Amino acid sequence: MTDVESYIYGFEGTQREILIYLHHYFIDELNLICKMRYKIPFYDQKSWICYLNAIKNGHVELGFPRGNELSNEQGILIVKDRKMVRSLIFENVKTIPFQPLTEIMHEALLLDQVKPYSFKNRN
Repeated sequence: MTDVESYIYGFEGTQREILIYLHHYFIDELNLICKMRYKIPFYDQKSWICYLNAIKNGHVELGFPRGNELSNEQGILIVKDRKMVRSLIFENVKTIPFQPLTEIMHEALLLDQVKPYSFKNRN
C-alpha cells in the first residue's frame, strides 16, 4: 500500500468515498502524479496542481495552490483568508459538481503547461 493509499484508507465513510473518487479521477482520468507532501496527497503534472485534505468536520477540501491564478468563472472556488490557495469543500460524492470541477481542473492543467510553478529562493 502506498503512502497515499494509507492516507485515504485511514478515513471512513463519506470522507473515504470522496478521497477515493477524486484520487481515481486525478490518477486515471487526468494522468496526474500523486505524492505525499505536508502529510496530505498532492497531485502534479509539471508542478503542483491540487491537493486533497480531509478536514475535521467530516468533509474533504480540494485545494489549488495556484488558485489565485485561476479564473473562477464557475464562481465556486473559496478564497478564505489566503493569498494564493483557492479550494472547494465536499460533503459527499453526490455534492461534487463534476462539470465545473472538470473545467477548473482543465484550466489548472493548462496553466501548469503554459507556466509551471517555480519556487523562488528567498535568501
